[in-house]
Amino acid sequence: MNRKINKVAVLGAGIMGSRIALHFANIGCQVLLLDMVPREPNDAEKAKGLGTDSPYVRNRIVTDMFTAAVKGKPNSTYNKEVVKRVSLGNFDDDMSKIKDVDWIIEVVVERLDIKKIIYEKVEAHRKPGTLVSSNTSGIPIHLMSEGRSEDFQKHFCGTHFFNPPRYLRLLEIIPGPKTDSAIIDFLMHYGDLYLGKQTVLCKDTPAFIANRLGIYAMVQTIRTAAEMGLTVEQIDKLTGPVVGRPKSGSFRLSDVVGLDTTVNVCNNLKATLKNDESSAAFELPEIMASLMEKKWLGDKTGQGFYKKTKEKGKTVILALDFDTLAYRPTEKVKFDTLGATKSIDNLADRFPVLLAGKNAAGEFYRKTLTDAFKYASFRIPEIADELFRVDDAIKAGFGWQMGLFETADAVGAKKFVEIAEAEGNKPSQWVYDMLAAGNESFYKIENGKRLYYDIPSKSYLVIPGTESFIILDNIRKTNVIWKNAGSSIFDLGDGIAGVEFHSKMNTFGAEVVEGLNKAYAVAEKDFRGLVVGNDSHEAFSAGANLAMLFMYAIEQDFDEINMMIAQFQQTMMKARYSPIPVVTAAHTLALGGGTELNLHADKVVAAAETYMGLVEVGVGVIPGGGGTKEMALRCSDAYKPGDSELNILQAAFMNIAQAKVSGSAHEAMEMGYLKEGRDQIVLNRSRLLAEAKQAAVELAENGYTMPTKRTDVKVQGKAGIALFKAGIKSMRLGNYISDHDALIVDKLAYVISGGDLSYAQNVTEDYLLDLEREAFLSLCGEQKTLERMQGLLTTGKPPRN
Repeated sequence: MNRKINKVAVLGAGIMGSRIALHFANIGCQVLLLDMVPREPNDAEKAKGLGTDSPYVRNRIVTDMFTAAVKGKPNSTYNKEVVKRVSLGNFDDDMSKIKDVDWIIEVVVERLDIKKIIYEKVEAHRKPGTLVSSNTSGIPIHLMSEGRSEDFQKHFCGTHFFNPPRYLRLLEIIPGPKTDSAIIDFLMHYGDLYLGKQTVLCKDTPAFIANRLGIYAMVQTIRTAAEMGLTVEQIDKLTGPVVGRPKSGSFRLSDVVGLDTTVNVCNNLKATLKNDESSAAFELPEIMASLMEKKWLGDKTGQGFYKKTKEKGKTVILALDFDTLAYRPTEKVKFDTLGATKSIDNLADRFPVLLAGKNAAGEFYRKTLTDAFKYASFRIPEIADELFRVDDAIKAGFGWQMGLFETADAVGAKKFVEIAEAEGNKPSQWVYDMLAAGNESFYKIENGKRLYYDIPSKSYLVIPGTESFIILDNIRKTNVIWKNAGSSIFDLGDGIAGVEFHSKMNTFGAEVVEGLNKAYAVAEKDFRGLVVGNDSHEAFSAGANLAMLFMYAIEQDFDEINMMIAQFQQTMMKARYSPIPVVTAAHTLALGGGTELNLHADKVVAAAETYMGLVEVGVGVIPGGGGTKEMALRCSDAYKPGDSELNILQAAFMNIAQAKVSGSAHEAMEMGYLKEGRDQIVLNRSRLLAEAKQAAVELAENGYTMPTKRTDVKVQGKAGIALFKAGIKSMRLGNYISDHDALIVDKLAYVISGGDLSYAQNVTEDYLLDLEREAFLSLCGEQKTLERMQGLLTTGKPPRN
C-alpha cells in the first residue's frame, strides 16, 4: 500500500499533545487537535452568560492548552504559518472528523482506563486502515489494544515522542502483539525521513528503552552524588558538555522536566519489574523522596534542586544543600581532571582521561559510567536485540553525543570492563564472550561503513538504515585527500569532493580559509562538485575567528586587515563563481561568516534546525565577507512592480542591524538567507551530507554553468540612507541604542544602500564589496569596536558600549 500522511488527528492537547500537533504542522500536515469538554463554564464564562452549549466553552480546554504550547519556550514552530495548519475541537463534537485523517495519535493522560474509553470512540469513527498509535511512555502496548477489532490491532502500535518533540530526535516505535510488520516498517521510515527522527524499534517492556536506561542513570547519579558528598553544581558540571551531554547537566535537567515525571517513571518501574537484577535501583533516593514530600518539583513549582530568587533587582540562582535541604548561593566548580580535558576537542578522546582521574571527578565517572554500562548490557535482549538500538535511544532521547557502548569503545572495551569489575559493576556474560572471541570493540568501521557487534551471530553487521548516510568519521581514514590544522578535504564519491572545518565552533581562521580555497582548487581539477559541511553537534560555522583580526586592529595595521578582508570576500565569492557547483550543508549555528558562505553557495541544503544570522554588529563591525553586498543584491532581485523597494531593503537592514538570528531554516528563508525554490530543507540531520552530495551531483549532471558576476544590482542611494538615518536618530533619541551602535548601523545603511548616490541605479557586486570592506576597515579603527572584540574573546560576550 502506497501510504501517505497528509492529515493527522492528535487526541489530547496537553504539553505533549499540542507540541506533537505543532511538529506535524511543521512538516506540512493538516492537524486536528482534540481534547475533552469542560464539566462547566468557568467564572469568566459565566459572567458572559455562556453555558456548556457554547462552542467557546466546549473548546476552552483545547484552546488554552494549544495557545500555551504556541507561546511556550522553546519554540515549537518553525515559523508563524505553522499554527494555521492546526484546527481545534473536542472529543464529543468533533471525533467524527477522524474519519478523514491518515494517522490518529492518542496522547491523553497515562491511565489505561481513560485510554480505552478514547479507543472506543476512535473505533466508532476511524476508517479501516487508518494508523492508530499511542504516545504512552510506559503503559504496555498489548494492554491498550486488548479487545479492539482486528483491523485496529493490525494498525496500532506505540509511537513514543520525547519532549520537546521538535528538538529531541528520538521516536520509539513499539509494536503490539498483532501489529502488521509493514506498519512498523512504514513508521520507522516515515519518522526518519519526514519527522526528522532517530527512529528506534523497541520491545513492549516497561518504559521501553530510553526512559528505562535514562531514568536508571539519573537516579543512580543522584544516589552517587549523595554518597560521595558532591554538590548539585559539581554533578551538573561533571554530567554536562565535558561528557557530550546537554549544558543543563543532571539536576538542572530534572528541574526543567519536573522531578515528579522522573519519580512517576521510577515508581512504575519499581512496581512492574520482576526479573530485573537491578530493580532495587529504582527505590527513590532519600533526597528525591524529600523533595517530592515538600513538592519542590523544579521549575513548575519555583524550586527543586535549584531556586531562583531576586536580590537587589537581580536574579540570583541558589543551589540545594543535600544535608540541610536549605538553599545557598551557587559555587564555582573546579576539578583537575576536567582541566586536563580542556585541550581535548574530540569527545571520545576525553573519556580515558576522565576515567583515569585521581580525584572525586574520576571516582564519580568510574562509578556511574560503568554502572550504567553494566545495566545496559543486561537489558539485551530484554528491551532490544541489538546494542546499537540501546545507544541510539539514549543519545536521541536525552541529547547524549555518545552512547554507553560507544563510551566503552572510547576507553577500549577490555579496559572499560576491567574498570567496571573494579567498581563491582560486572557486565553481562555476552560481553565476556565477545572479548574472548577476539573482538575488541562493540563497533568498528569497515569499507566506510559502521558495524555493530551482533550478539546472536557473534559477528559484525552494518547498522541498518545507515547505508545511505555520509558519516565523515567512517571515511576519515580512507577518503581524506588533503588536510591542515583547520580543515579536511574528502572524496565523497560519485565525483563529489567535500570539505570539513574542524576549528573551534568551525570558525574561519587562516587554516580554514586556506582549506576552503584548497578545496575549490582540488574540486575544480579532479571533481565535478564540492560540498561544504561537517558532522559537528555544535555549528556549521560560528563565523570568523576574531583573534587575528583583533591583533591587527589593536596595532592599527590596516593594510593587513584590508588584505585579510579582501581574501575573505573572495573566498566567499568563490563559492558562487567557481566552474563546479558548490553546495553547503548548513545546520545548527551558521552565524556571520557561516551565513555569508551559505549566501554565496550555488545551493544550500539546510537542516530544519539551522540558526542563521549576520551578527557582526554585535562586535562593532558590519558583515564583511560579502554579507552586506549579498543582501543588497537579494533585495534588488526581490523587487517587483508595485513593491515598495525601500520596505524590502529596510527588512534586510533591520535583520542585520539587530543581529537577528533565525529560529529555524524556515525562518532563515523568510529572512532572505535561504532562497525558496532553490535551497532545500532536510528534517533528519543524519541525512544532511548525503542530501547535499546528491544536490551537487544533480547540479553537475544538469549541465552546471558558472554564473557571471552581477553588474545589475539596483541600490537606493541617498533615498535609502535618508530612510535609515531617520530611524537611527529616533532609536538613539529613545536611548534604544548607544552612540557606537548608531555609528555601526550608519555605516551599514551606507553600504546596503549603495553609497551616497543621488538616485536609485544599478551597480556591480565588486563596487558593493569595496564599500563593505571600507566600512569594515573604518570600524576596526574605533576604540569601542576593539572593546567589543576584546570582550567577546575574553568573556564570550561583547560589552554594550
